[in-house]
Amino acid sequence: MRKSNPNKNIIIILIVAIIVVTTISITAASRARDSKTNIVQSAVNDTISIVDKVITAPGRWLNNGVQSISNLLNTYEENQKLKNEVDQYDEVKQQTKNQAQEIERLKDELELNQTLTSYEKVTANVITRSPDTWQDMLIVDKGSSDGVEGNMAVMSKKGLIGRVMEVNAHSSKIQLLTSDNKSSNHFPVKISSASGNSFGVLNKYDVKTQQLIASEITGEQDIKEGDIVQTSGLGGNSPADLSVGTVIKVKPDSYGLNREVYIKPYAQMYDISVVTIIQRMVGATE
Repeated sequence: MRKSNPNKNIIIILIVAIIVVTTISITAASRARDSKTNIVQSAVNDTISIVDKVITAPGRWLNNGVQSISNLLNTYEENQKLKNEVDQYDEVKQQTKNQAQEIERLKDELELNQTLTSYEKVTANVITRSPDTWQDMLIVDKGSSDGVEGNMAVMSKKGLIGRVMEVNAHSSKIQLLTSDNKSSNHFPVKISSASGNSFGVLNKYDVKTQQLIASEITGEQDIKEGDIVQTSGLGGNSPADLSVGTVIKVKPDSYGLNREVYIKPYAQMYDISVVTIIQRMVGATE
């Protein structure tokens, strides 16, 4: 077998290189004289362009993909940051609203206490209100150690809301006027009208209208809308002259033998956080 001659191969490569260089030079010179591109140059240019696109395309795709992912991550982080800021703003806004409401409640209770200078009283915080007895009961953080006793009248904001039903050393259970417990939650009341005072008993609560109802009305006085209703103190279970509300309307009872007086209470029965327990009138003997 004949061996290839290395010198011969080198000579062939050099000849090919010279031909390529000569072709390019001739083409370049021809382009300098003529604006048109010849067939050889056009083929070379197209080939180089295609090769360049094939080689650089994956790199461009990869770079574009990396840039898109980076932009997406940056957008996600910015969105999360904005969401956290919005959540914090909402939380602060709600806290501010709650604090403002609590301040208003305390101001209302302070105003109430300033009108009760003739009474010995205890201010207490509501610590629990059972969902099962939402309209009936609430528990406060003052008890027998604070001078609270059973059957004491309880007020909130501007008016009467119920009475103490159960007393422990450091807590008490309050039964509200909204309760249906007829044996324990009746209050004797006085209705002051232009023609004189009428007397009756609180014994019902209309849930739909959120109005108290007094019945067993005595006397023939003309009771009208806007007349003031207070506790009468009759029976000795509660002090006299505690504010209850104002008359909304008067109508015959279901038997047509007596009158029922519908009363808009001064107190709001469903949003209670602070109460005032009336112990007794100043100077009253036990």
